[in-house]
Amino acid sequence: MNDRRQLALTLLVAGTFFMENLDGTILATAAPTIGRAYGIDSATVGVAITAYLVTLAVLIPISGWLTQRLGARAVFTGAIAVFTVASVLCAASTDLVQLTAMRVLQGAGGAMMVPVGRLAVLRVTEKKDLVRAIAWLTWPALAAPIVAPLVGGVLVTYASWHWIFLLNVPLGAVAFVAALRLTPRELDRQRVPLDWLGFALTFTGVGGVVVFGALLSDPAAPAAATIAAGVAGAVLTGWAILHLLRAAHPLLDLRAFRIETFRVTHAGGSLFRLTISAVPFLLPLFFQDALGWSPVQAGAIVLTLFVGNLVIKPATTPLLVRWGFRRVLIASTAGAVLSMVLAAFIAPLTPIAFVVVLLVFSGMTRSTGFTAYNTIAFADVPAEEMTAANTLASTVQQIAAGLGVAVGAVALRFGEPLAAWTGLQEPAGAYRIAFVLIAVLALGSVVEAVRLSPAAGDNIRPPRRRVSAPSAPR
Repeated sequence: MNDRRQLALTLLVAGTFFMENLDGTILATAAPTIGRAYGIDSATVGVAITAYLVTLAVLIPISGWLTQRLGARAVFTGAIAVFTVASVLCAASTDLVQLTAMRVLQGAGGAMMVPVGRLAVLRVTEKKDLVRAIAWLTWPALAAPIVAPLVGGVLVTYASWHWIFLLNVPLGAVAFVAALRLTPRELDRQRVPLDWLGFALTFTGVGGVVVFGALLSDPAAPAAATIAAGVAGAVLTGWAILHLLRAAHPLLDLRAFRIETFRVTHAGGSLFRLTISAVPFLLPLFFQDALGWSPVQAGAIVLTLFVGNLVIKPATTPLLVRWGFRRVLIASTAGAVLSMVLAAFIAPLTPIAFVVVLLVFSGMTRSTGFTAYNTIAFADVPAEEMTAANTLASTVQQIAAGLGVAVGAVALRFGEPLAAWTGLQEPAGAYRIAFVLIAVLALGSVVEAVRLSPAAGDNIRPPRRRVSAPSAPR
């Protein structure tokens, strides 16, 4: 595949990533409007959000098996079609039951679309071009949670909540046609049997963990249901791990964890994703509830996170070339922790310019960290193990991202009593404690980055350009 066609495929997959990530968060903005349309409380609409995230998490593990059986092209194009049709059905739903059912179908399409699309890119990308390709694939996960509140607010205010889903129709149609033209056909397919027990255990275990996170973040959730989901998720996930380590053809091949770069990416990297995903959830609430800003003001300021993403993007590859993965990861994770701590000191009289600079800096650390983690994850994975490693990576990353909002909400819940105990009973007190708590959690990613081998990722690190010395006069 030539460079232009490879770039086109990478941009296509990045676009589908954006669609999937956007739909994971945009519905929260429209929850009050949908609640009024259905005659229910807006908080009840949260079940449609949870259903989508749970479906993504529990069905991603089967995407690798389907790809081996049917080929990446068939699964990727089929997933785009399912996602697009489900979006239309979501817009046509007349009650919460229908909406939730269609969100499950939409999540099923997204669960196949994201990992299989990335696998298609990884298969046609040489190691030397991996940094550039992953840089393009990273921005949707960074941009969607930030753009979603503003896009959702504009659509709900000036059109209707239905357009949150109908927006996917033209995008999905273009993506489907492009996928047919750009995704390579595969002739060699593996007829491996499906690990039914592994699928059942992973499905229920991961589902239990994600539901536990959703219930834990909801103050109105019954304690018994929260505990039951947590215990069931932990037990079933542990059982699934034991089975996957022993199965001849496991649904998820855990052998990739023997590779240092892959292991660090999904240990410290998961903590980084958890805490980074919590920030766009906490900031709009903090600005509105604690500082008294309007939703439009809060949404506009949060967009400066995306500005930081864009500002640093052209420099990400040169930074990795100049300093290597370990140093870049240490700097980006430490910078993210610092930005979270500084956010706790924002007050009503804090200059807007300082807030903007802080959020731009936070966006820069987010972008750099995500790109470095996502790139180095596959640095040492052999080509024959790429499908299994990609499926495992997608599963772990989706769980971490899906629990990010829950981590932010739980930090806020614990922040209220801690704020009272420390005397920070002002409206912003609980939020200040919450930012500090997630910063402490994010320190784990800094520790993992420090422990990483200095030479990690050097095999995919583009060579530094050397300026030839002028020839001596003769």
